[in-house]
Formats: sequence, C-alpha cells, structure tokens
Amino acid sequence: MYHFGYMLFGVGSSFGNTKNLFPTLMKTQKVSTVAMIIALGGFLFGYDIAMISGTTSQLETVFQLSKFSLGFTVAIALIGTIIGTIIIGKPVDQFGRRKSLIFLSGLFALSTLGSALSPVWGVFLFFRFLTGILLGCISVVTPMFIAEISPAAQRGRLVVMNQFNVVTAIFLAYVINYLISGAIETASWRWMIGVEAIPAFSFFVLLFGMPESPRWMAMNHRKEEAINIFTRIGAANPEGEVKLITDSIQSQEKTGHYNLFSKENRFPVMIAILIAAFNQLAGINAIIYYAPRIFEMTGMGQNASLLQSISIGLTNLLFTIVALFLIDRYGRRNLLMAGSVGMVFFLGMLSKAFFTNNFTEFGGYGVMIYLMGFIAFFAFSQGAVLWVVISEIFPNKLRAKGQALGSFTHWIMAAAISWSFPVFANMPSIGGGPSFAFFAVMMVLHFFFAWKILPETKGKSLEEIQDEMNKQRNETK
Repeated sequence: MYHFGYMLFGVGSSFGNTKNLFPTLMKTQKVSTVAMIIALGGFLFGYDIAMISGTTSQLETVFQLSKFSLGFTVAIALIGTIIGTIIIGKPVDQFGRRKSLIFLSGLFALSTLGSALSPVWGVFLFFRFLTGILLGCISVVTPMFIAEISPAAQRGRLVVMNQFNVVTAIFLAYVINYLISGAIETASWRWMIGVEAIPAFSFFVLLFGMPESPRWMAMNHRKEEAINIFTRIGAANPEGEVKLITDSIQSQEKTGHYNLFSKENRFPVMIAILIAAFNQLAGINAIIYYAPRIFEMTGMGQNASLLQSISIGLTNLLFTIVALFLIDRYGRRNLLMAGSVGMVFFLGMLSKAFFTNNFTEFGGYGVMIYLMGFIAFFAFSQGAVLWVVISEIFPNKLRAKGQALGSFTHWIMAAAISWSFPVFANMPSIGGGPSFAFFAVMMVLHFFFAWKILPETKGKSLEEIQDEMNKQRNETK
C-alpha cells in the first residue's frame, strides 16, 4: 500500500516545484485564514458522505441493486477511504502537507466527475472507490495540517474548523439534493454527485496560496523557512516556536522510538483507536448516510424524507458552531462526557419509537426531533473533538502515522456500519429498535472512556502535551 501511495504522490510531486501563485496574499495571511482554507478538505468529505444519501433510492433502481448491493455501493467509497488512510502516512511526510493536498484535491475533482458520468454499475463503483481513497488521504492530512500551524490557545477552535466545514457541507448537500430532485426528473443523482467537483476544484486552486506546515519544515531541517512561515501567519514568537519543535524532535530522536506500535507509544495509540471507534459506534454515519431512508421507514414519502433530512444537516451545523466557542474554554473531556449523556437519551428514544412502531409522537415528528437531538449532542462533542484529539496526542515525528491510524479506525468502522445498517434495519427480526439501542449502549461506554481514560489537552502546545505524556509514562514504569 505504501508503494502505491508513493506512486500516486510521485506523479504529483511536480507541485513541489510550482512557484506560489499568490505571493502577496501569503504575506498578509493570518492563521485563521490559512486554517479555514485548509479545512475545505473537510468540506469535500462532508459533502460526499451526505450527498450519497440522496442518491440511494435512484441507484437502487437504476442499477437494479439488492439491499446488500446497495449497502456495498454506499460502503465502497468508505472501503477506499480505509485504503487512503493506510497509504498516506509516509508520502505526506516526504512530500509535505500542502503539496499532498494539492495533488489529492485535483484528482478528487476528476473522480467525482467520473462517478457522475458512469454508464454502468461497475464503472460507478470504480470511481466511488477512487473517491474514497482520496477522501481517506484528505481526512488524515487536513486536521493534522491545521494542528501544526495553530497556536496552543486557538488549536481546538481552528481544528474544529475542519469539522465545521464537514457539517456545513453535509447541510448544503441535503439542501442541494432536495433542490436537484425537485428540478430534475431524470437521473438527478448524476447532478447531485457532479456538483461536488466545484468545491474540489476551488480547493485545488486556493491551496497554491497556502504555506507549508512549519512543523514539517522543522522536521526536515528547514528551520529558517519554518520561522518565516510562523512569522507570516502571525505567531507571537516564531523563533521560540521552532526551538520547541526542534528540541522535541531531538528528544524523540534520542529515544529512537519511531515505531508507532512500540511500548512507549501504546497510550496515544490506544486513545486514537478508541476515540475513533466510539465516534462511529454512535451511529452517526448510519444516520447521515441513510437519513432519508430512516424517515421512509416511518412511512414518509421520498420528497418529505429529503426535506426533513435538511433539519438534520442544519442541526449538525448549528451545534458545531457551538463547539467552536466551547472546545478551548471547557476542554475536550467535558464536551465528550456531556455529549454522551445526550446521545444515550435520544438514541434510547429512537429505539423505543421503532420497538413500538409508534411514530405519531409530537404530531408525527417524533423521530425527526429525536434525530435532531442526537445530532446536536454529537456535533458539539464527538463530532468536534475527534480530530482535535487525534491531531494532538502524537509526537511530531509520528503525527502523520498516528493521524492515519485514527482515520483508518474511524473509516473502517464507518464502512462496517454503513454497509450493515440497511441490512439489519430492514430485517424483520432486528429492525430499527435494536440497531439504535446498540448505539445507545456504546455511548454509555464512551462516557466512561472520556471520564476515566482520556487526557485533557486544551491550552497546551503540541510539544507540551508530549512532555506531559512522557512524564506520565515514566512515572508508571
């Protein structure tokens, strides 16, 4: 897989010699501006995961798919995403964060057009698989890139910009799906997918005006360039920032622990795996991918289901904005614990509604209200915190591999759940009740994970976090 990654990024390495297209803009950029543009990577996979929900009924009909084949058609992009997380670690360390994103976003624009124009199911699967690989790579690079340019006091908020773009894209995807379905009678699914090429190409162009990660520069012994980048994005003490980074790297080099799965790194590895797994065990992707189908299970028509799905996207967006203001004030752990309590309640209510087949509560809007409640608590807790924590807990030399591990876990769980949910939810012997009950039990376990295991990282530099984790490890020996 790594060789495949090198082949892909070797083709795109010519971007490394491309002169900056926007030199004047770069001189005046602030870190928040840089972070917001980099976070457009989040917009791409947010739009993609929500957009596909509006196409499932048409894809099922056009390609004459069974429920199993439909689940596979949705999950194929996630399978590709898993592969993307595996192959990206070493290439992004060799070619850099910025160059990698330029190559990925350009190819992504082409792959979405390929999906939209696919004449048969096999071709569609191929392009969705390629899109997934690119999304997996982007999902690793984007939050890591933002974390590496961000000052400690703002890092949580800036990394959450990635998730903000994800949920903004989800909301817009639901709206665009609804509008396209009403305006185009034949093959509207092609337009739903094809629209995605517009933000992908915009991201590709804007990235040429972005600086490289200063921490990547420092890791590659380009200290002066790292200082210049910190200066350009308004760091208070550029020389001091670079010194902290180089001291941390030298300390890591002395220990020689560059194996991600060494005994010395088992705690951050455990945190990355668990927090990513719990994120999907909440059932979020099952709901995002299949929101229209869930509403149809309650007896609504397709158009009404698409319209009510917009409420899910809007709730996700509003409460991610709430997280922007809370994460650096109240910390990562407190948000996760509060979110767990709310998610358990609303998942329990969803389970009850499907167990009893009672969809008349709140004038027939009960399921919509419960889904909105779940999304609200997920958005300001797990949705916001996941990528922040994973981007913080690994040493500089291992951050790309650690981010890839967290993303790999996240996406393999997403693929498993998105593939299995329509199968289990449509089984008479299982259905929606047990499915949502399972997610609720997982969130009970998640509460105790956040309370007893997860360390708090707010307000600390990436290097300070490593120092504290090293001290804890030494004290427990």
